[in-house]
Amino acid sequence: MSRVLVIGTDNDVIHEIGDILSAAGTPIDFAAGPIGALQRLRLRSFGVVITSPATLIEEDLALLEEMRLVRPAVKCILLAPHSTPDEVIAALRAGAFACFAAPFDPPAIADLALRAASDSQWRDNIEVVTARPGWVSVRANCNMLTAERLLTFAKELSVQLPQNTRQEMLQALYEILLNAMEHGAAFNPEQVVEVTAVRTARTFVFHVRDPGSGFRPESVGSVAMTNSSQDPVAHIVRREEQGMRPGGFGLLLAAGTVDELIYSELGNEVLLIKYVDSD
Repeated sequence: MSRVLVIGTDNDVIHEIGDILSAAGTPIDFAAGPIGALQRLRLRSFGVVITSPATLIEEDLALLEEMRLVRPAVKCILLAPHSTPDEVIAALRAGAFACFAAPFDPPAIADLALRAASDSQWRDNIEVVTARPGWVSVRANCNMLTAERLLTFAKELSVQLPQNTRQEMLQALYEILLNAMEHGAAFNPEQVVEVTAVRTARTFVFHVRDPGSGFRPESVGSVAMTNSSQDPVAHIVRREEQGMRPGGFGLLLAAGTVDELIYSELGNEVLLIKYVDSD
């Protein structure tokens, strides 16, 4: 497991993140600010850097550029007091590992940092195809950690939605991503999924395309959608017998939390559509 460098010392969010990482046995160090962080990076190797929640994304990206001159493979988790779509897109283009703006969820940030520190094979695996506020397209390698990274950016790009609506939509997107990565690519990190997010005046739309030959829920006997009402968890037993994660509930969840869920003829492309208040 690589070391984690956390920037900022006089902050409750940083203290909570540090406590969680320390309790998990993660090697951790602190720097008061950007200058101290660069000094520590020159002295020893850190796999993950968490920026101060008090600094702006623009400042963090400038720091990331300097850090990569010292440690090219460093994973940088950006924390910021607020964000704009342009700033989030800039972070995505710069290859930031993740992006979080206030209000923060320290356990979620610490969990992602822990997983990042445990992933010694990581490389920047989210390619921005095109990006502007209202339309963002990426290609992402098929692994669960990449899906979680994408969710942090999607969350910041949808801050204008009501909290409950945003949470439901992001959960649906996450489940569809995992379904695409599993059934379309068998979680092969050399394969990619294509994800496009489009924001109109009245809708939020996600388009997900996987590299597989297609997916038909009625043809798969190991997902929740095929369970009878008398045995709603039967698929879990079948999937455990095959060494697979519990699945299928994601399709049910997605169908229940977005307004429209539309599959292509082959089944390897899906649209998630959420109608939003235009006011």
